Amino acid sequence: MIAIALTFPAGRFHATPWGRHVNEGAVEWPPSPWRLLRSLVAVWKRTLADEPQQHVEPILRALAVPPRFALPPASTGHTRHYMPWFKKGPGDRTKVFDAFVALAPDSPLVACWPDVALCPSQRELLARLLANLNFLGRAESWCEARLLDDAEAVVFGDSANCAALAEGATPSPEDELVRTLCPDPATAFADDHVIEVETTTQGRGKNKTTTQVRRAVYEPNWHLCMETLRLHDQKWSDPPGSTWVSYTRPRNCFEIKPAPRRARPTSGPRPQVVRFALDSKVLPLVTDTLPVAEAVRRALIFRLVEVRGRDLYKREWSRERHKAGEQPVPLDGAITGKDAAGKPSTGHVHAYYLPTDEDRDGRIDHLTVFARAGFAPDEMIALERLREIRPHGRDNASHPLRVLLLGHGRLEEYRPRPVSASRVWVSATPYIATRHAKTRGRNHVEFASPRGRIEFLMADLRGQLRAVVPDFADSTDGVEIQPLLSDGWFKIGGRWRPIQFRRSRSKSGDDGARRLAGSFQITLSNEVLGPIALGYGAHFGLGLFVPRVSE
Repeated sequence: MIAIALTFPAGRFHATPWGRHVNEGAVEWPPSPWRLLRSLVAVWKRTLADEPQQHVEPILRALAVPPRFALPPASTGHTRHYMPWFKKGPGDRTKVFDAFVALAPDSPLVACWPDVALCPSQRELLARLLANLNFLGRAESWCEARLLDDAEAVVFGDSANCAALAEGATPSPEDELVRTLCPDPATAFADDHVIEVETTTQGRGKNKTTTQVRRAVYEPNWHLCMETLRLHDQKWSDPPGSTWVSYTRPRNCFEIKPAPRRARPTSGPRPQVVRFALDSKVLPLVTDTLPVAEAVRRALIFRLVEVRGRDLYKREWSRERHKAGEQPVPLDGAITGKDAAGKPSTGHVHAYYLPTDEDRDGRIDHLTVFARAGFAPDEMIALERLREIRPHGRDNASHPLRVLLLGHGRLEEYRPRPVSASRVWVSATPYIATRHAKTRGRNHVEFASPRGRIEFLMADLRGQLRAVVPDFADSTDGVEIQPLLSDGWFKIGGRWRPIQFRRSRSKSGDDGARRLAGSFQITLSNEVLGPIALGYGAHFGLGLFVPRVSE
């Protein structure tokens, strides 16, 4: 028995059946034996041309009989391209379909010849030919081929699910017929239609002589080697030396079977950091950090409802129950920042939504979601399903933000920039005081004095460091805080003033815009891990400090 295993590293087999137009979207499955044999001839002549014909021809003749196939699980797909056509001018384009069979890169398609036997030297030569076969079908259909040993050949031969239909037989209800182009063993190696005859005439009248010279077109001069262009020029409907064979294949050979979802571990360390890249026709300015972060939380809550029971939510939700604070679907956890009773979480262990501008062009391009307590398995499903967010109140709100998951992990193993370690941290968004400054009394703040406002914000910031950052729970004596000023104004990134940022949340009665805000540099005695997000709105990207980047 001879068996050849074909794998496609790109996960695609591109080939159009003979006689079909590419824009029909038809795919050849199984690969036609005619195509496979012609590929072996091409590999022989291009990579092993020193091998004499008398060594190669017996192998090809032995493989000219229709094989059986073991087809792996597969599905179909296509792409569409607008190609230059030039029929109506230089800018003319025509749409072309590229249909293909999609299969796992490590799933072999095996062609078996149960009644074919080759001697050891022939098997060795066939193995060399197959090792040099790097595509089958169109050029983008990358391929790896190898000759199977006897034990493997028997296993795949027994599992073959696609074979030529015997004469007079009928396919089973589970199978379907497919016309497959195969070489005709009797004529594939003949030369009836690949010989050119040149006729020359000499003399006139009785002395006229005609001479015919037969010239071989190909080497070797087989029908199997006839080029497609010559076939079209001579208007062949089918290639000479070929024959159509009816094969049976499973009706569900292209059925898409979803892979079983792996159970997520319910114990062990939970991921703390989830990282996304953002893309849009118009990315939001960093001044829109707060509405972007709110939009992320809204989108994730929607996904979490889907994961935990969207049908139940639709069936049992009512406006009255919602106003009463009831929720048919539990929404507690790090994403929502609520407990089982619907009350806000304490201790800053729930999620921080941190949009950042990491190429420093003034527009938000990344998103980091961080929760010190980690995300539960169903929350991770919601995070992985996040695809798009639509911030409210943007000037370019018609452009949704597309979201691409980059990675996730524990803080000790995954540290993108907002959560990396540093000794010097600078404001990426304005720090907003957690309380209103007193305008009267013994500890009132002199609003008319810039120094008074700065000292009030620095004292509030130092208290937040002590309360929120774990490394400074006991003392902040070794922390140096400097205001970032330019021309007497707080500046963020040397460009933005705090007043330019959206500082009020979308909920009714929010007073974030009326609180004092500023920008600072924090210098520590040793490196600490981020994120450092402090003050009012810290869980929505305000008061975010990032490691200082050296110019």
